[in-house]
Amino acid sequence: MIAYLDFSVSTTGMLTGVKISHAAVSAICRSVKLQCELYSSRQIAICLDPYCGLGFVLWCLASVYSGHQSILIPPFELESCCSLWLSTLSQYRVRDTFCSYSVMELCTKGLGTQTELLKARGVSLSCVRSCVVIAEERPRLTLSHSFSKLFKDIGLSPRAVSTAFGSRVNLAICLQGTTGPDPCTVYVDLKSLRHDRVRLVERGAPQSLPLMESGKILPGVRVIIVNPETKGPLGDSHLGEVWVNSPHNASGYYTIYGEESLQANHFNTKLSFGDPQTLWARTGYLGFVKRTELLEASGDRHDALFVVGSLDETLELRGLRYHPIDIETSVSRAHRSIAESAVFTWTNLLVVVSELCGSEQDALDLVPLITNVVLEEHHLITGVVVIVDPGVIPINSRGEKQRMHLRDSFLADQLDPIYVAYNM
Repeated sequence: MIAYLDFSVSTTGMLTGVKISHAAVSAICRSVKLQCELYSSRQIAICLDPYCGLGFVLWCLASVYSGHQSILIPPFELESCCSLWLSTLSQYRVRDTFCSYSVMELCTKGLGTQTELLKARGVSLSCVRSCVVIAEERPRLTLSHSFSKLFKDIGLSPRAVSTAFGSRVNLAICLQGTTGPDPCTVYVDLKSLRHDRVRLVERGAPQSLPLMESGKILPGVRVIIVNPETKGPLGDSHLGEVWVNSPHNASGYYTIYGEESLQANHFNTKLSFGDPQTLWARTGYLGFVKRTELLEASGDRHDALFVVGSLDETLELRGLRYHPIDIETSVSRAHRSIAESAVFTWTNLLVVVSELCGSEQDALDLVPLITNVVLEEHHLITGVVVIVDPGVIPINSRGEKQRMHLRDSFLADQLDPIYVAYNM
C-alpha cells in the first residue's frame, strides 16, 4: 500500500511524484537509524526542504520511528540571517546535522568574513560530529573543503563534513554514518572518463579530476554499475548507470496524466545477463564502484560509490561524453565577475550561460575568456555565450541547477540577456 507521494522539482524542471509504500517507509527509517545511530536520546538539526525527499524522511518519519528530536531550520530563513543554522548547532550542542549544498554555499559566501564575530558571540561547532550534505548529484569537493576550512576556526572538525546520495527511485542510497570510515577521494583521468572508462591517476596528474565517494552505502542496499544501452553489468574500469536493489526503493512515478507506465522500467528492471532474476531500479546517474583501502568497523574493506553525473544531462559532443559540471567549473574560474554558469547543447552547439556579478562593461570581455578556457581545458568550441544577470540560472530547493529548464527558456527567448555572442 502507498504511504505517501513524494513530490519534488527535478533538475529538468519538471514536478514529479513518486509512490512510497509503507514497507519502503519502515525500511528507509531502519536503514537511516542503523547508519546514523539515531536513538531516542539524540538530537539532530535539519536545514533542508522538509516536505520532500530525504528532508521529509529525516524531519518527520525517522523522528517518529527512532524517537529522536529533530530541530528544523527552514533554509529560506538563512537568506535574512546567514548564521541561524550555525548558531542553532552551537546553542543546542547538536552532534548530527543535515543540510543541502545551497545552505553550505550561503554560509560560505555570507559568513566568509565573520568567523571572528561568530567566535566573539560564543558560536562553537566543536560539538558537531557529523555534518551530512543531502544531494542528488556529484559531491562538490571544492565547496565542502572551503566550508570545512572556513569554519575550522570556530571548532568544526574537517572529518565531520561528508555527503549523501539519493535519487527519485531511491531517496537514500548512500549516507555517511558516524562510525564508518572517512569519505574516500580518488583522482580519475578526465580523457578516459569521456570514453566512459575509469582510469585512476595520481593527485596532480595532468587532466586529473578529483571525485569523492557519496557516503557509505546504507544497510540492505545493493548497488551495481550497468551499461545503460545493453543493460549488462560492467567491470570496475567502466563508467555506467547506477542501479540499486533495496527494500526502500520507490514503487513508481505518479502523474495525473496517466503516463506512469512510460517509465515503469525505472523501478523494476532486470539485467540482460548475469543475474536476470533480481529486480533493480535505475537511478539515471552515471558512476562507478571501487573497493577502497579504508576499513569498516567490522575490519572489512568497504565498497565506495562514486557518482559522476546525471545521464540525462550529459553532453554528447564529437562522439564523446562530457559532464556539464566539469565545463562549468572551468568557466567559473575564467573571471572573478562570473558568479554562476550552466551549459547545455543546442543543435550540436555548446551553449554557455554565465551570470555576471560585476559591471555590465565587463560582459564583452568575458566572451573570449570563456571560449578560451573551454577550448584549452576541454578541447571544445563554444557555439553560443550568453551573459545574464545574477539569479537567472534556475536552481531547485536542493541547490541543483535546472539546466533543461534553462535550455527551454533560452529557446523561447525568455532569458533577457545582457549580451549574446554567436560563434557559428
